Amino acid sequence: MQERSAGILLHTTSLPGGFGIGELGSEAVAFLDWLRAAGQSVWQILPLGPTGPGNSPYTATSAFAGNPLLISPTGLLEAGLLPRETLADPPAFSDQRVDYGPVGAWKSDLLRTSWRQFRSRTPQPTEQELEEFSARPENRFWLDDWALYSALKGRFAGVAWNRWPEEVRRREPDALRSARRQLAEEVEFQRYQQFLFDRQWSSLKAEAARRGIRLLGDLPMYVAEDSVDVWAHQELFHLDPRGRPITVAGVPPDAFSPTGQRWGNPIYRWDRLRATGYAWWIERLRAALRRTDLLRLDHFRGFAGYWEIPASAETAEAGRWRQGPGAELFRAISDALGPLPLIAEDLGRITPDVEDLRTDLALPGMRVLQFGFASPDSEHHPDRITEDTVVYTGTHDNDTARGWFQAAGQEERRRVLETLASDGSQVPWDLIRAAFSTPARLAIVPLQDVLGLGSEARMNRPGEPQGSWEWRVEKRQLSAAPAARLAELTEHCGRWALPTRPAAGLDQSNHVR
Repeated sequence: MQERSAGILLHTTSLPGGFGIGELGSEAVAFLDWLRAAGQSVWQILPLGPTGPGNSPYTATSAFAGNPLLISPTGLLEAGLLPRETLADPPAFSDQRVDYGPVGAWKSDLLRTSWRQFRSRTPQPTEQELEEFSARPENRFWLDDWALYSALKGRFAGVAWNRWPEEVRRREPDALRSARRQLAEEVEFQRYQQFLFDRQWSSLKAEAARRGIRLLGDLPMYVAEDSVDVWAHQELFHLDPRGRPITVAGVPPDAFSPTGQRWGNPIYRWDRLRATGYAWWIERLRAALRRTDLLRLDHFRGFAGYWEIPASAETAEAGRWRQGPGAELFRAISDALGPLPLIAEDLGRITPDVEDLRTDLALPGMRVLQFGFASPDSEHHPDRITEDTVVYTGTHDNDTARGWFQAAGQEERRRVLETLASDGSQVPWDLIRAAFSTPARLAIVPLQDVLGLGSEARMNRPGEPQGSWEWRVEKRQLSAAPAARLAELTEHCGRWALPTRPAAGLDQSNHVR
C-alpha cells in the first residue's frame, strides 16, 4: 500500500441484479467499470463464506468455502451449466433488500439443476477443471471436510455438529467412511458448488486486475461454533468432550456496554496451534490471499490479547484477559507465504500491547471519521489521521454518514460543521472530502455515502438480530454523475492510482471545494 489511493466498501451481496442478491456475474463486472470511472483502485468486500443463522458474513460456517448464494445464474447459463428455460421466468425478488429465505431456496434449487445438467451433459474441459480444482493441495486442506460437513448438515436437518450422533461428532474413521459412502452424491454436489464459486470468483478477480483494481477482503479473527472448522479441528479449540465451548470470545464491559459483549465464538488453543507451526492459520491466509489482494484483519487486538469468557456466563463481565499469539503467528505465516498485505482493524479499546504489535508488524491501522467528533481529542479526528492508517468515513457497522449526522447530538454536529467548513447540506460529501484530504495512504468510503443515502441503507446494526446484511444498491443509482464527482475528488486529492489518468474536463460541475 505504497501509493496514495482510494476505494469503495460494498459487499458482494449488495450488488444490483435480478435474482434477489448480488452475484459474481455481469453486474459485478459492471461495478468494476463504475469504480474505474470513479477513479477508485480498491474494492473492499466483507467475508465471502457461507452464512449461517442471521446471515452475517462474520459467522460463516466455513473459514475457507465460498458462499454459493453468490454464484451467478447468468454465468452458469453462459458456461452451458444451466438449461436456458431455468431463467425464463425467475421469481420477482426485491431490488432493494435481500430476502435470504426465498432467495436461498430458489438458488439452491437452481444449483441442483445445474448439477444435474453437469452430470448428464458435462463438457470434457469443465469436468477436468472440477477434478483439478478438487486436487489442488490448498483445496484438499479444507474441501473434503466442507463437502462432508455440508452433506451431514442436510442429513441431520441442519442441527449443529455438536448435536450429531457421537461417532460422527467425534469423527470416528469408520463413521466418516460410512457417511462419505452413503452421502456420496450430496458430497459431490457440495464440492461442485465450491468449484463454481471458485471459477466465477477467479474470473471476477482477473477482471479487477485488468482494470487496475485491487480487492480488499476481510478476515474475522474467530470462527463460528457451528462451523466445519471447529468440527474438523476440535483439538485446536477449547471444547468439552461433547464439542461444546468451554470458553468463548467477546469484549469486556465499557462505557457503551456495561455488561460487555459475549460473542460466543470458541476460543483457540494457541498452545496447540503453536505446536503445529500455526498450520491452520497459514492455510487460512493462503486461501484468503488467493481470493483478494489485500486483507483486513477483523478484531486485530485479539492477536495481542483477547477477552476469554466462561461459556456458562450469560454476559462478558466474568471474562478475563489472556495473551494472544502476538508477532510469532504472523512471522510463521510470513515465512510460509511471503510479505503479508494486511490491514489491522484496531478499533475499540486499544492497549499499548496492541499498538506495539501493529507497529512491530508494520501494518496500517484504521481510523473512522464518524468517531472523530464525539470528543475534542479523538484520534479519529481528520486533523489527527496519520499516514500509516486506512481512513474510513464509516464501516459496515456504522450508520451511513447522512444517518449518523442526523442522529448526532448538538455538540457533535457543531464540531462536524466547524471542522469540515460545512453548511450541513452535503455532509456525506464533506466527510468524503475530509477523508480523501488526510495523509492516510488509503481512504475507503461505503458506497452508501457516495450516494448520499440515509439510515434505510445501513448494512449492519450490531446487536439487532433482524434486518442486517440485507441492503442492496439499485442499478439506476450507479450512474455517471456520482462516479464523475468522485473521480474529480480523487484526482484533486492525489489518490488516483489507476493505470490511466482521468480525461481532461472529466466533470464541469466544479464539485471540489
